[in-house]
Amino acid sequence: MSINQGPNPFSMNDESQPIDFSRYLGLVRRYWVRIVGFALAVAVIAALGALSLISKYQATATLLIEEQGAQVIQIQEVYGIPGNSRNYLSTQFEILKSRELARRVVEELNLVESSEFNPFHPQNTENFSIRRYLREQIFGKGPEPDEEFILDKTIDRFWSAVNVSPVPGTQLVKITVTSVTGDVAKRAANRLAEGFIESQLEAKIGLTQQAAGWLTERLTDLKDKLEVSERKLQTYRDENNLVDVSGVGTVVSREIDNASAQLGQARAKRVELESTYRQLKKFGTYTYDNLSSIPTILNNQVIGSLKSQETRAELSVSELGKRYGPRHPKMVAAQSDLDAVRASLLTQMKRVASTIESDYLAALNKERTLENTLSNARDSAREINRKEFTLKEIEREVETNRALYTTFYERMSETSATGDLQTANARVIDPAVRPDRPTSPNRKLIVLVAFLAGIAFGIGVILLRDFLDSKIKNAEDVDRKLKAPMLALLPLVKLGKKSAEEAEARAARAFSDEEQIGFAESVRTLRTSISLAGLEHPSQVILMTSSTPGEGKTTTACNIAEAFGQLEKVLLIDADMRRPTMAKKLGLEPGKPGLSNAVAYPETLEDCIQSVEGLNIDVMAAGPIPPNPLELLASKKFRDILETLRGQYQRIIIDSAPVLAVSDALYLSTVTDGVVYVVKADDTRDKLAIGGLDRLRGSNARIMGVVLNQVDVEKEAKYGGSYAGYYDTYGYSTQS
Repeated sequence: MSINQGPNPFSMNDESQPIDFSRYLGLVRRYWVRIVGFALAVAVIAALGALSLISKYQATATLLIEEQGAQVIQIQEVYGIPGNSRNYLSTQFEILKSRELARRVVEELNLVESSEFNPFHPQNTENFSIRRYLREQIFGKGPEPDEEFILDKTIDRFWSAVNVSPVPGTQLVKITVTSVTGDVAKRAANRLAEGFIESQLEAKIGLTQQAAGWLTERLTDLKDKLEVSERKLQTYRDENNLVDVSGVGTVVSREIDNASAQLGQARAKRVELESTYRQLKKFGTYTYDNLSSIPTILNNQVIGSLKSQETRAELSVSELGKRYGPRHPKMVAAQSDLDAVRASLLTQMKRVASTIESDYLAALNKERTLENTLSNARDSAREINRKEFTLKEIEREVETNRALYTTFYERMSETSATGDLQTANARVIDPAVRPDRPTSPNRKLIVLVAFLAGIAFGIGVILLRDFLDSKIKNAEDVDRKLKAPMLALLPLVKLGKKSAEEAEARAARAFSDEEQIGFAESVRTLRTSISLAGLEHPSQVILMTSSTPGEGKTTTACNIAEAFGQLEKVLLIDADMRRPTMAKKLGLEPGKPGLSNAVAYPETLEDCIQSVEGLNIDVMAAGPIPPNPLELLASKKFRDILETLRGQYQRIIIDSAPVLAVSDALYLSTVTDGVVYVVKADDTRDKLAIGGLDRLRGSNARIMGVVLNQVDVEKEAKYGGSYAGYYDTYGYSTQS
């Protein structure tokens, strides 16, 4: 009975794994010689290119641009340089970068005669291009450039060699010129700074002359306008008899303030009495109860004293009433005292009420009187304000005209006498000096960058190649790509120059070959892995399969059967009934009955099993190839034969057809105890192996693990692979 549903002790976690940087480091270590060699080649090419580059020199002049403007008038600067403008320095920097300033330097230094800046100079070879040459050959040479065109192109070349860079947080600016000669760079940088200062002076001189003429014209107009405004002021004062408007306005303002304060007090008093007055008017007739409900009356000092007497009288009546009757003389006397007090209290409350009425009417009358007084004072103030407003308006006009006249007169005098506008607002702080060494190209840096770029490119190519490489090469690929446990790796068996048949036959018996010590040890490792995988769930019947033909599953099955044959009674069955090769590889007698005969005639089972001399195993060859092998393997007779063989052998190894080629292995995986999947190293693509394993998992097969077959250990050791030196450490690769 097969066991194919049990848990796999080597089951892998399908969850995504973190990036394994050690694997990429291993790739770099494996190909580090090639990477360094490529980087050195790139560095040599870069060095040759750097040596062919023309050395260039840089000279820098430092210029201070002071943030000050021309003092023509204080209202508006004549030529528009605002002293405190935040854009002023940026404007000056752009002027330094201007083409006009570059033209001035080119003409003064006669750079048209320089082959560096003049592209049409006879000694200039940079102007040659294949495109221009072909165009001249086809259409002929065009007209010769004129002097203005040559000058423009020279200015363009020089302009591109100039760099103006402000110093952050300061008013300094550095002017740098790059040239193939240090002397030209020095003279050009200094001349740019001096030319900028000269251009500023020239602009100011021109503007000074323009400003002087404009000031002269404006001064006459301002003088006439000032005289007209002064006459207008005097006429207005005479017509309105104004001597000191500000003093009159002060008196009237003081009267308004006093009236407003008194009105506020009178209105507050009237408001205070009004509510009490209106409440008294509602009563009509004054009674003790009505007047006792008004707080203002009760707050009167006399009323308060009488209320205290009333309280004492009421208390006396109350105490006597507890001991005597109403007709008792003491009760009568006490009641008489209470009535007298209340009568006196009522009289006093009426007097207070009358006083409140009188005070209210007086306050109301005073409020109205003060309102009239305040209104009259405000009317007077408005009249005075109207006159004062008109007067101040005329006075402002006079003062403005006088100030303008005075300012223009002073500025014109200063401009004519001192020439203040001819002062430059920039000066050279640090003139350029002749550089003694070139600044570019930095040949060492070019070579270093090229070498590092070669290293990076080489690593990138290696990583890209690894990313695009879909072959299964080592145990790491088995774990990472196939998500399956690796049982063992079998090294490549090198048999020398032999025929294909001899090589296959010797490979099938490599385990017992004394010359293949390393291979034998790897097969023993596979045997141990299979035994450990079957500790909890027995793996008596093991199926050997692969993705495609040629991966060495038959050879692996033969050798693992030989390995188990040293410990157990083993039967090796060739179930690849489409392309059987086991009998030929093991040198069995041809024509003998095999698996197909045993399934067709179960009574001949013993005749279908052959013993292999020297290997200590029994083998059941495929036998005659049936027309439909899958129907034969899926028959009940096959299952009965397998159950019979389970009772006779401790271990049964079945070699089947590839999973992706036919469905034989899928069915066989359901009647066996485990499947060993053979993958040829550096040959089988991951998609094929994954597809085969997925098909087996879909059939609920118990996949014991993967055997990585035909690993070139010497190649791995040569490139520093994960198996480098493994076999040498234990002496397995030493030939006896």
